[in-house]
Amino acid sequence: MKLSNEEITRYSRHLTLPEVGMSGQLKLKASRVLMIGAGGLGSPLGIYLGAAGVGKLGVIDFDVVDHSNIHRQIAHTMEDLGRPKSESLRDSIHAINPNVEVEIYDERLTRDNALEMFKCYDIIADGSDNFETRYLVNDAACLTHKPLVSASIFRFQGQLSVFDPSSGGPCYRCLYPHPPPASLVPS
Repeated sequence: MKLSNEEITRYSRHLTLPEVGMSGQLKLKASRVLMIGAGGLGSPLGIYLGAAGVGKLGVIDFDVVDHSNIHRQIAHTMEDLGRPKSESLRDSIHAINPNVEVEIYDERLTRDNALEMFKCYDIIADGSDNFETRYLVNDAACLTHKPLVSASIFRFQGQLSVFDPSSGGPCYRCLYPHPPPASLVPS
């Protein structure tokens, strides 16, 4: 795998960093990240990973862009109202970096499709907005031995954790064995 002349120019700032350099940029280009959610967390994540040169991004989201999303989900614009969020995020990523392959899954993540979706990716990034999906993502990441980056936001608070089942470390379920009762979970 090599970088084209256009990519060398695009990533020139990365290439001058000793911590990245050519070998690091080639690793980014060869990497594959599956993102769960194209909303408040997935929008900036997709844009930054695409801009950085991650070679393949998968985006799972079955929701459409709503007027109430525009002020906080930066990948979407007024022109995207009613469009699937996964398509809108793909187009925003390609507008910044057309070299990134973006595979969209405009469907709900389920027990029946999770393992199949996860197998083609190196890292799983969960930005989902409900506990049912968080536990499903955790379980599928554990079963496929994929590192899981789990992020959540509630009002002005955020949480970010990295779980790597392949290293024998704990998982999301180890930290939170049971989901909270639905009656206690705020919108």
